Amino acid sequence: MDIQQVSAPSRTPSSGVVHINIRLTDGFSIISNRLSQHRDMSLLAIGLGTHIQSLPAGRRVGVKALAAVFPESEARIAAALRELEHHGFLRRIRERVQGGRMATRTESYNHPEAAARRAGAASAPAVATPAPAPAPAPASAPAAAPAPVRVADREPAPAPVPDAAAPPSSPAPRLVPVPTASKPPPPPLPFPRRPSAALYDEAARLLAGLQVSAPLFVLSEADVERLVPGVAAWLERGVRPDAVRVALTDDPPVPLRHPAKLVRHRLVALLPPPLPAAVPVVPLQNCDDCDRAFRSSVPGCCGECREVWAYAAEPRLLGA
Repeated sequence: MDIQQVSAPSRTPSSGVVHINIRLTDGFSIISNRLSQHRDMSLLAIGLGTHIQSLPAGRRVGVKALAAVFPESEARIAAALRELEHHGFLRRIRERVQGGRMATRTESYNHPEAAARRAGAASAPAVATPAPAPAPAPASAPAAAPAPVRVADREPAPAPVPDAAAPPSSPAPRLVPVPTASKPPPPPLPFPRRPSAALYDEAARLLAGLQVSAPLFVLSEADVERLVPGVAAWLERGVRPDAVRVALTDDPPVPLRHPAKLVRHRLVALLPPPLPAAVPVVPLQNCDDCDRAFRSSVPGCCGECREVWAYAAEPRLLGA
């Protein structure tokens, strides 16, 4: 039975992490620092890549299979897988298996650079060795025939000359749009119906403080000035500031290269409907005659007293 050995550093650093390592004899995996200390990947992608490299061969590592094990959503796991593919740690290949079905094979790399160099060396064409020179012909033999001309040394065949009498053929229609075609303008940013200085100040404070709760959303001063009307429109429609903050920063793509563009898109695409108009409340009044309460915008008599006065004001009929 192996004895666990504890290896501790001889000098304990004054700050930072201190490793208390125990020599492992089973249940461990060797992970390259190229993955665990990668500076251009998120912690979610690094952790997912470490988990995949620790799995035995043949284990399923699809989005749904990973989402059934870990608490992250399928969208975040899919983004982490794309991040690992972008940096060369994963490669997913679709191939046809027995029965005509399509299956996905996932290849995990612990050293993407070395694997790329090995694949490039394997696919490089072999260098052709020159053929030996023919032996000289005897003196009595006739002059040797000239060496065969290689395909690369032959002169190109002359291009066919078009017939002047034939009508020129019309060019095929171009189905791909030209690169300089103008793109449709983006949808306008929402604006508040009743703008005010207090509303705009609250929107500016919310945008400037996004990086406190979401460090990826660092906006410049010019970005904040452009996006203030959109946030003000949300606040005017009764959305609380914390709800606006969650809607703008929740589950961002990885990596997030343009936070201001993402905030603008969400301000336009997720704009809530305006609040319904408030129903006016008619106040209560006391009748001047019977002192009973009734609803009316102006004081006076209730409906029954008005009917009594109207009946008393009618002229009496003869003989009544």
